[in-house]
Amino acid sequence: MSSSDFPATGSLRVAGSEYSFSDLPAQFGTRLLQLPVVLRILLENALRHMAGAERAGAVEALLAWLATGRSEAEIAFQPGRVLMHDTTSTPALVDIAAMRDALAEAGADPTRLNPQLPVDVSVDHSLAVEAYARPDAAALNLQHEMRRNAERYRFLRWAAQELRNVRIHPPGTGIMHTINLEQLATVVTTQVREGRQWLVPDTMIGTDSHTPMINGIGVLGWGVGGLEAQTVMFGMPTMIRIPEVTGVRLLGALGAGVQATDLALTVTSRLRKLDVTGEFVEFFGPGVSTLTAGDRAVVANMAPEYGATTGFFPVDAQTLRYLRETGRSAGAIARVEAFCRATALWFDPDAVPRYTRTIEIDLGAIGIHVAGPHRPQDLLEFGETGRALRELAFQPAAGGGMPRHPVAIAAITSCTNTSDPRLLIAAGLVARKARALGLRAPAWVKTSLAPGSPAAASYLRRSGLLADLEAVGFGIVGYGCTTCIGNPGPLTESIQRAQADGAAKAVAILSGNRNFPGRVHPDLELSFIMSPALVVVFGLAGDAERNLREEPVQRTQDGRAVHLRDLWPTREEIATQLATALAAGDFARDFALASRNPLWQALKAPQGARFPWDPRSNALRRPPFAAASEGSLLGRYAAWPLLVLGDDVTTDHISPASAIPRDSLVADYLVARGESRDDLNVFASRRGNWEVMMRAAFHNKTLRNLLCPQAPVAHTLHVPSGQVQPIWEVADRYRRDGESVVVIAGERYGMGSSRDWAAKGQRLLGIRAVLACSFERIHRSNLIGMGILPLRLPAGIAPATLAIRPGDRIEIDAPGDTLQVRAQVPVRIVRADHSVQAFTATAAIETGLEVELLRAGGVIPSILKQALA
Repeated sequence: MSSSDFPATGSLRVAGSEYSFSDLPAQFGTRLLQLPVVLRILLENALRHMAGAERAGAVEALLAWLATGRSEAEIAFQPGRVLMHDTTSTPALVDIAAMRDALAEAGADPTRLNPQLPVDVSVDHSLAVEAYARPDAAALNLQHEMRRNAERYRFLRWAAQELRNVRIHPPGTGIMHTINLEQLATVVTTQVREGRQWLVPDTMIGTDSHTPMINGIGVLGWGVGGLEAQTVMFGMPTMIRIPEVTGVRLLGALGAGVQATDLALTVTSRLRKLDVTGEFVEFFGPGVSTLTAGDRAVVANMAPEYGATTGFFPVDAQTLRYLRETGRSAGAIARVEAFCRATALWFDPDAVPRYTRTIEIDLGAIGIHVAGPHRPQDLLEFGETGRALRELAFQPAAGGGMPRHPVAIAAITSCTNTSDPRLLIAAGLVARKARALGLRAPAWVKTSLAPGSPAAASYLRRSGLLADLEAVGFGIVGYGCTTCIGNPGPLTESIQRAQADGAAKAVAILSGNRNFPGRVHPDLELSFIMSPALVVVFGLAGDAERNLREEPVQRTQDGRAVHLRDLWPTREEIATQLATALAAGDFARDFALASRNPLWQALKAPQGARFPWDPRSNALRRPPFAAASEGSLLGRYAAWPLLVLGDDVTTDHISPASAIPRDSLVADYLVARGESRDDLNVFASRRGNWEVMMRAAFHNKTLRNLLCPQAPVAHTLHVPSGQVQPIWEVADRYRRDGESVVVIAGERYGMGSSRDWAAKGQRLLGIRAVLACSFERIHRSNLIGMGILPLRLPAGIAPATLAIRPGDRIEIDAPGDTLQVRAQVPVRIVRADHSVQAFTATAAIETGLEVELLRAGGVIPSILKQALA
């Protein structure tokens, strides 16, 4: 597009250089200031990437939003870059490799398929906590990771070598969202158009639901499934309906002892109750200015937990301070400030834009909190863990020698709460005070510290706090997602024995973002989320049932009770340590050093435009759905229910990421192919192998199949025969008999991680539609990306009221030629006794592009057909 096409082009001189920019205030005047800042960024994006009638329509629709705070209009959003991690990039890149094969087999040039946007891949999801509480733990865990995943990592190196615009950040460089904050995000970036330098907002999407963490420094980005990311990386925009925007007005300031984690958990609880599913959330009001960029990033990170697409904080002085603290150049920071002020993207604490709806949160009223023991929105005061656990009424068998609800895992983990140095400094101060009193975690507690950034070791060591953390058991075990993503390694032997004997029901304590049953570890159904400092305290206590508001954490050797108040740091103590600990040069230097990981550099990647698949591989197999011949699943059909599920079925239930149980059918399959039953790695490491992941679908012992409640894990009923078999075998029987299958579920189907394998697994099982009371945003998109029709059940109808019984069949009338956005789809339940219950479901389709994808059979057939055209 020519620069002359822009209706209002401004000019800025920053640090001696001239830049052009889209002058939003000059073109839109006071109407611009009425829009939420997130919609101002969408407006700038539309102006820059569209032309003619398309651009005029998008601008008109965005401004018309002001009338009601709602819109049915679709606009195209073109992000500037894509961020992935190793266990979402592997299946996406496997798809691309397989599509290259399909092109070559059709006589086309396989190198036609290349990402058009920059794609950064962080290898952060495969680090497990095997070694802990020893000085060499990080090195040992990295060695285990490289050994277990060498084949998959060689494939990633092939992708970076053979595909344009793909850059891999190797193991040890940190967690993707921390890397994004510290290394990748520019907030404002430059583009060259017709020989002129332009300033534009840094925008992005990521294949992880916690991508909105970057919203904390004013970068608009959100999480998508790997399938949607594939369309974007090949240069296509992502089509979105102009969203509702909920404004969260923050007042006051956080009180003494309260940390960013407490605010994030409070926001999560409040917004889940409000139901902001699929909406943008933007924070405004005077309280925003009291929060550091680190505080904001914690709150923004948990956007998927409160159900939103974004958790956006506009740019202000706190943003610039963060950029300075992490070593950005003076020129880059000057460009951010000048551009944001000139385009009305700079935060005004007194401004009150138009929002769809607003809520208020008084920061001063927030206390110290935890969330759990099953969901991140279940907010508790920190002394209420015992009450919540007692409500479960677990009765232990005699003996065991440990509490009824012992702390099995105490993990300072996750980008959510390790990216802000203040949170780690606070944990270190707790450890320092505990060390001085001679305290240490009980032997049954598995302790760990896995920061999101290798710079954490530098500033903790400089302050002397790393030695204090190590002394009480919280030494660094590596730089990756570890426990938060379900890679905590094995539990201690004493915990395993106590649980096997029925003497204890153990609990995970973590500074992560999710605590669904079985997510952290397959043998742990109970987990609490909390700040890193509080993780240390509970780890020292060793008893999750203890009321730490009133009861002591531990006793010293001379019998003196040590309470939380004796360990908890003041805000002044944190600030003092921070001032001496942080050095801006750490971030770039430590990242560069970690990037030169010699174990990674030693891996030899294959050569050639097409990847050489090995039929003996248990990690990488060419997937059958990556073919142009894959057709649409739409139509008129009668289907058997493959599974009938309840509320809150997460993507962890649908496609687990945690350790592969050694006694599972998946383990049997891998052992039969030569793997060791004692070293099976995690499900997430097998996402390049469709045979494994098909067998892994719905493999979660906490998942209850209402069609066959007594079925073993990952089993269901084959209705015609009355036999209970593994789900994939039942699905295969239906397929061979030419029968269709569907899934029925309750509220919030697909909540949790963005993993596209939760949809791919269902496609491989032959599922044509999912009928649910509601869908989480990313999983809904992934289902469509695999050609599966998401149908929203009407009010008053749910799995419990449908009462599906063996012999009932579901008739769906959804032909492709009549399907539209939010179409009404007739559904009939034909009972085994021949009675019929009819109702109308709503197609959970938000854009015209999604309609086209369903008609094509999904993202991959659509990409292939375009490449072959």
